[in-house]
Amino acid sequence: MSNSDTRVQGKKLSPEKVMNKLVSLAKRRGFIFPSSEIYGGLSSCFDYGPLGSEMKKNIKDLWWTSMTRKHQNIVGIDASIMMNPTVWEASGHVSSFNDPMIDDKTTKRRYRADHLIENHIEKLRRDGKTDEAQRISSSYEQAADAEDSNKAFYDIIIAEEIKAPDTGSSDWTEVRQFNLMFKCNMGALADSAGSVYLRPETAQGIFVNFHNVRESNRMKVPFGIAQIGKAFRNEIVKGNFIFRMVEFEQMEMQYFVKPGTQKETFEAWREERFNWYKERLGLTPGKLHWYKHDKLAHYADLAYDIKFEFPFGIEEIEGIHSRTDFDLKQHQDFSGKNMEYIDQATNERYIPYVVETSAGADRLFLALLCDAYTEDVIDGEERVMMKFSPTIAPVKAAVLPLMKKGEMGEKASKFRNDLAEQFLVQYDDAGSIGKRYRRQDEIGTPFCFTVDHQTLEDDTVTVRYRDTAEQQRMEMSKVREFLATEIV
Repeated sequence: MSNSDTRVQGKKLSPEKVMNKLVSLAKRRGFIFPSSEIYGGLSSCFDYGPLGSEMKKNIKDLWWTSMTRKHQNIVGIDASIMMNPTVWEASGHVSSFNDPMIDDKTTKRRYRADHLIENHIEKLRRDGKTDEAQRISSSYEQAADAEDSNKAFYDIIIAEEIKAPDTGSSDWTEVRQFNLMFKCNMGALADSAGSVYLRPETAQGIFVNFHNVRESNRMKVPFGIAQIGKAFRNEIVKGNFIFRMVEFEQMEMQYFVKPGTQKETFEAWREERFNWYKERLGLTPGKLHWYKHDKLAHYADLAYDIKFEFPFGIEEIEGIHSRTDFDLKQHQDFSGKNMEYIDQATNERYIPYVVETSAGADRLFLALLCDAYTEDVIDGEERVMMKFSPTIAPVKAAVLPLMKKGEMGEKASKFRNDLAEQFLVQYDDAGSIGKRYRRQDEIGTPFCFTVDHQTLEDDTVTVRYRDTAEQQRMEMSKVREFLATEIV
């Protein structure tokens, strides 16, 4: 799949058609459902179904193992979603976690002003109007650095007659800043004294626990703290299925290093994280891209994104940032607690620098769906297949009795129960064997084991490989070892 078109068996599919197919399959087969659908749903909120929750757990387990189990000096935590509101003052979220918002007076729809301009520039480039695109791009760069960037963005939108991409309307309000944090009240009184926020990122829970983790686990710099958890952002622009949601899950690791060593550490993590996507997740290498940030956040001295080629464009799935000592210094200033690290060997005192790896579990889930979706022809019959790696696939194997009654069905059922002690295995005896294979292909099950007449004679089963549809006989006693070898 590419950001411009998709070809399946020679057919060109538009990005919209590809996404429609994925959304339909995800709901039909129990990967993802619209949240509270019976009440009309809620914008950009989704529920993970039986297969989706299994697959997402596989993604998170694989990340957790790669980050904590395989690194002696990285440990994990699970910090609270709600924190003392001063945390968000220290981090800068209360004052600056804003996006420039503009509303269409006619439709009442809300848009990111900067995105409207960026998309307009990109459209001009696609249409071959490079000089005009460059002119507006220069104005846009100046507007972003202007003292009143909101007015500068508004002036560009009006001057260039930029319209809403989905409606073509352009009855704009002025541009104003919109804070992305969800604010709520804690306790019985609904006043500002009881106001807290749903965390917009998981990183701050790591920073405020820096000394707790270091002391309790006798950690020495360099060391890392990993966390998987929910975060919440009241996004102006939502959409593209689960790519951008108001409630999402992050997989983050903050690696604390001695100042001056951050660039070397950054490059090491950049290489390790990129290889993880190729080698452990099995994403198509050609769909992975690096993006270097030239304009850095106020806390960073180096930043790259790993991007994936979705049907709707090349978008970020993980950020790798060198955050300097900004976060620990801020929490030292606001809390009054000393955040210095003392090197016992040299007696040096310093506030560590931080290299961060931050991946989106939901975006990664969507990338795997997009990458795995395949339409092909097997034995003259069209099929849809989710070509997940066995490690990620929600169902690892299916047991299919050729006949569901009698000794064959009983043997197949017992065989499935034995395998289920270690793997998620489905049992399916409904319909023809061909239809059952197709059902398993559509959810990405890598192996199907058929119990047939020969099984009753010699305790062997037929194993069918999803990707090739090839089959071979295998002793039942060796199937568990086979699966353990394949699913690593």
